[in-house]
Amino acid sequence: MTARALRIDAADNVATLLDDGHDGEHVMVGDAGVALRGDVARGHKVALAAVAAGDALIKYGAPIGRATRAIAAGEHVHSDNLATALSGTLDYHYQPAPRTVPAVAAPGVATQFLGYRRADGRVGTRNEIWILPTVGCVARTAERIAARAAATLGDAVDGVHAFTHPFGCSQLGHDLDGTRAILASLACHPNAGGVLIVGLGCENNQIKALLEEVPAWRRPAIRTLVTQLSGDEVAEGAAMVAELAEAARCERSAVGLDALVLGVKCGGSDGLSGLTANPLVGRISDRVTAAGGQVILTEIPEIFGAEQLLMNRAADERVFGAIVGLVNDFKQYFLDHGEPVSDNPSPGNVAGGITTLEEKSLGAVQKAGRAAVADVIGYGERIGVAGLTLLEAPGNDAVSSTALAAAGATVILFTTGRGTPLGFPVPTIKISSNSDLARRKPGWIDFDAGSVLDNGFDAAEGVLLDRISAIASGAETAAERNGEREIAIWKRGVTL
Repeated sequence: MTARALRIDAADNVATLLDDGHDGEHVMVGDAGVALRGDVARGHKVALAAVAAGDALIKYGAPIGRATRAIAAGEHVHSDNLATALSGTLDYHYQPAPRTVPAVAAPGVATQFLGYRRADGRVGTRNEIWILPTVGCVARTAERIAARAAATLGDAVDGVHAFTHPFGCSQLGHDLDGTRAILASLACHPNAGGVLIVGLGCENNQIKALLEEVPAWRRPAIRTLVTQLSGDEVAEGAAMVAELAEAARCERSAVGLDALVLGVKCGGSDGLSGLTANPLVGRISDRVTAAGGQVILTEIPEIFGAEQLLMNRAADERVFGAIVGLVNDFKQYFLDHGEPVSDNPSPGNVAGGITTLEEKSLGAVQKAGRAAVADVIGYGERIGVAGLTLLEAPGNDAVSSTALAAAGATVILFTTGRGTPLGFPVPTIKISSNSDLARRKPGWIDFDAGSVLDNGFDAAEGVLLDRISAIASGAETAAERNGEREIAIWKRGVTL
């Protein structure tokens, strides 16, 4: 029998199995092949030639670590014989890569969606009322206000959602600034036709200071409620939401991909994520940036080992320097806490076939396509330019996806090989790297990228772009149908 496998680059000395392989089965790669030495699971790697101890293992045309012992051709390559080569911060050099231009979209491929055009020119994919608590003490109060208001509003808006969190009290300095910045940026989001900010009254994260982070043009769409000063905070809050909803009434209109702000994210990755889902999302990213739209990439610890590829795509030396600072500062954050910069991939990633952080990162950065990196922004900041932006945030699914939404993403493309039910403030489209996951978890998954193994990228790209257009125009994601709407805030400081 012959096992299906894929070598991504001609320089690779490993291939990834596309199905479970068994001892003695032949693996064909081009005109050559090897016999499997032992059983190897789908998504895992097999050596295509003998590798000496200390030699580099190559995947995606780049090193993914070094062999910890001699590896025979046909042998499983994983945690028992491959280790990361990452350590600490590095000196980088600006080596701009030749610019590549994505192909024009094929006829029949979606290039428009029906969005909500705001007065400031931005376009939302939803018209909702968002309730943001300043502090965890009023989280349940915010949820009660949302439930009462949603029951009486009818079709005035697409929905009312409270985004709760446990922070805002007993925080200081930079840590408090981060919480305030995320909430202020969420309050500015084009998917929110109106925002109610609910406070307790005595918390560190005071409403007055939070509003100072919100631009003056946005404040007319915001109401505030201090619950310690209210006789019936739920009734008062629901009345404010009704007022906001009436003012937010809006109709959808046709807009181009230049009006889309796409956040790209991967979570629960497996060995096929970098072969199917992530490069497919990269092609969508290229469509959006080529049309003049915006794409946001984050998860900075999950570009370690692949950062030079992004640095080489910096639009200019200023952006290059900002990427270097962001990467090395994040590495130092790990080192300052006594943690190795390579303490990744997760147990689920490893079970799915990913061995080292280099391998994970080389697969993950493919979500950003081939566009130049136009800008770098900090945690809690909002996107400002067209093209590809790199955003400061950790790899944690909930924290990074919240940061993407706060930065202005109006749709998130979330690739996964293991699956997750999580959803976030904006429509989050779950894209499975393998067809088995899509079959097993139809309640979680919106699109099966495993189809590219049989039908190719071109066919999948057109279908996925049509799906994105439909969801941006109002069709529900699986997470929205399940009521999965969460935020998580990156806490880095002391608690009083």
